[in-house]
Amino acid sequence: MKRLAYILTAMLAAAPFLVSCEQDNPDRDNSIIVVNKKDRTPFDDWLDAYFVHPYNIQFKYRYQMDESTLSYTSIPADYNAAIMMAHIVKFMCIDTYDEVAGIDFTRRYFPKMFFLMGEWEYKNNGTMILGTAESGRKIKLAGINYLPGYARDPGQLNHYYLKTIHHEFTHILNQTKDFPVKFSQITPESYVTDSWNDTDSDYLRRGFISKYSQHSDREDFAEMMSMYITNSPERWESWLNTAGDSGRSFLESKLDIVRDYMDNSFGIDLDELRSVILRREEELASGQVDIESLDIK
Repeated sequence: MKRLAYILTAMLAAAPFLVSCEQDNPDRDNSIIVVNKKDRTPFDDWLDAYFVHPYNIQFKYRYQMDESTLSYTSIPADYNAAIMMAHIVKFMCIDTYDEVAGIDFTRRYFPKMFFLMGEWEYKNNGTMILGTAESGRKIKLAGINYLPGYARDPGQLNHYYLKTIHHEFTHILNQTKDFPVKFSQITPESYVTDSWNDTDSDYLRRGFISKYSQHSDREDFAEMMSMYITNSPERWESWLNTAGDSGRSFLESKLDIVRDYMDNSFGIDLDELRSVILRREEELASGQVDIESLDIK
C-alpha cells in the first residue's frame, strides 16, 4: 500500500507540470501506447512466427487502455521482460500442451490472447492480482517487469507466473466443459469467498491446497489443478502429510475428480502433464532454453 501511496503522491506532485504542458504537441512518432505498421519491431515478427500463424494467439505486450483494469494503477510491460515472458509461455505452456495433448488441443483450447502489464494489481485487503482470465479466451498477466529476477528460478517463476497461467487456463477449460458437481460437495460449507485472506493458516487440514482455494469451488478446482501440475510429487506429499488424515482425505478426493475431469473431458493424463512441466522447468532453470533471442528458424 505504501507503494501505491507513493505513486499517488508523485502523480499529484506532477500535476502542475502536467497542466502547464497540456498545450504541448505530442510526439506521435515515439508513443509507447499506439503502434503503427512502421513501428513494428523484431519482436512482432517473432510473435507472428510462433504465436499468430501457428496458433492464432495474440500476445499483446504494448499498453492498451481498453485491455487494462482502470481500478488499479498500471504501467506498461518492459519490452525485454515481455520477450522473456513470450518465450516462457511458449516453452512452458504452449509446447507442453502440444507435447501432452497434441497441437489440435492447443489450437482449440489455449487462450487466444495474452495481455501483459508491468506492475501487479494491488487490492486494498493486502493481496495482489497476478492474473485473470476473461470470456474463455484471454489471460492477463501482471508484474511482468519483475520477471527478469525470477526467470531462472522455478519456485518464483511458478509462484508469480506459471501457476497463474495454468490456473486461469483451467477456468477457460471449465467454461468449455464444467467440472463435476460432486467436487463442490466435498467441502461445501468451508468456502469463504473474499474473506479467504483473513482465515487462519490451517487451510490444508480443512481440505484446501492453498489459502486462495478457500474462495469458492471454482477457485478451489483451478488451484488443485495448477498446484498439482507445477509442484513435485515430494512437495505434494509433504502437503498431504501436513493436512492430516481428514485434510488428506478431502484433498485426495478433490484431486481424483480433477484427474478424471482432465482425462475424460480432454484426454490429458494429469501425471504426464506434471512430469513434462517439471522436466521443462529444469531445462529452463539450467539455461538450456534461450529466452531472449528473436531469431526465427
